[in-house]
Amino acid sequence: MADLFKEYENLLPRKILTEVKEYLPPKCSDAKLKKILVAVYKEYSDSRAQPGESVGLVTAESIGEPGTQMTLNTFHFAGVSELNVTTGLPRIIEILDGRKKITTTMMEVYLKKPYSTGKDIKKIAETIKETTLKEFVDEISINIANMQMVIILNKSKLKVALLTEDAVAKILDKGFKGFKFKIQKDQSLLVTPSSKDAALNEIYKLKEKVKDTYISGIKGITQVLPVKRGEEFLIVTAGSNIKELLKKDYVDSTRIFSNDIFEIQGLFGVEAARQAIINESMKVLDTQGINIDIRHIMLVSDAMTMSGKVMGINRYGIVKEKPSVLARASFETPIKHIINAALTGEVDYLNSVIENVMINQPVPVGTGLPGLITKTTKTKWKITKIWRFLGSPKIYKVEILIEIKKLIGSEKLIIGADRVLKYLKAGKIEKVILASNCNKDVFGEIEHFANFSEVKIEKLDIPNDELGTVCKKPFSVAVVGILKWLNTIQI
Repeated sequence: MADLFKEYENLLPRKILTEVKEYLPPKCSDAKLKKILVAVYKEYSDSRAQPGESVGLVTAESIGEPGTQMTLNTFHFAGVSELNVTTGLPRIIEILDGRKKITTTMMEVYLKKPYSTGKDIKKIAETIKETTLKEFVDEISINIANMQMVIILNKSKLKVALLTEDAVAKILDKGFKGFKFKIQKDQSLLVTPSSKDAALNEIYKLKEKVKDTYISGIKGITQVLPVKRGEEFLIVTAGSNIKELLKKDYVDSTRIFSNDIFEIQGLFGVEAARQAIINESMKVLDTQGINIDIRHIMLVSDAMTMSGKVMGINRYGIVKEKPSVLARASFETPIKHIINAALTGEVDYLNSVIENVMINQPVPVGTGLPGLITKTTKTKWKITKIWRFLGSPKIYKVEILIEIKKLIGSEKLIIGADRVLKYLKAGKIEKVILASNCNKDVFGEIEHFANFSEVKIEKLDIPNDELGTVCKKPFSVAVVGILKWLNTIQI
């Protein structure tokens, strides 16, 4: 059995092999196992994308079409009016846009035993909730005559939060300069100005400010809700602060989760953020009853995190990172991208799909992806002389054609009777090559000036249309000249 698994180690991913071992029926024979592995390998091969397939396009269609069926409402936790969680299309948009500030942050805080069984679950929930002074206050009164303020605290609420009146007084004393906070005999809190010149409106301002003063709990967690899932208790929170919660002994640090992807990236790195994108997207889609293959979501999360940090699918995110000017321009603000590229001299190598579609070229996907490669071998040209008798002997020299081919594209090769005559009159031509059907008048004129300059005339046994093909021109060429030197002055 071990040999069969070893045989498929390089053919199947380790995860699939582990799952096969896990779900294998007891006392499974080698023959049955072989059939199972063959079937698994066939299924795995069929599920793989073919080389050159447009997986990005398939992903966009697979997410976009079901996305039109998603709802726009938010999910509401029963029993806590403030605890809402954004779901549906707004949540998917938040994730894919890579927004740093999301509408409703939340955490799922798993606890260690014995707290995960329900022990002191309410007390723990109360201690992690961010609480301000107004939650512990029964009454605040101002004595105008004595310029004093009296705060009466709720003892039972302080006891639940494991706080004392002295601790509250110390917190307020640190937070507000210019006022003194003292505990009286009846355990009420007396507030007096440090200076005698304090105005009455300052005390009234203090009354409003003091209500929102942070007293206890973890900052950022505004609501808590103990929840039972199966046999385990956990705490669902509105607001997120993983860093502070990890310092608590009763928190299971291996399973704590937040829906704030950027907070996860800051604490655990980009790979954890990638997994968070997958988990959050699949959670939203599952709650909506939409079935999308997880590989599409994985491709999106890979695209969002491939640069080493989470980037949204927008013009400020992954679109900005595209190397192609035309691809960036096709998304949004095309004029801006094209002007910036022109100013910096940016080159577009047309390696992707969008830019090739824009300029009507075959796209590098599917059958357009592979290129043809041929092996080339160098062969020596055999120079031959072919004698043909058509009234007078004419020499067809292959070396002349080779010479023309070598000079194609250079300034040394002059094409056309008029241009050759200009340079010939100036004494700058080294050799004149004529087609077999060159005009008699043109031939006579060239021969006349060639005799003065002692220029050699070569008459080929090919017509002007063939000579035009040799010169790589779409028209017939009857006269070709070769200059004596490369750097010539135009006449």
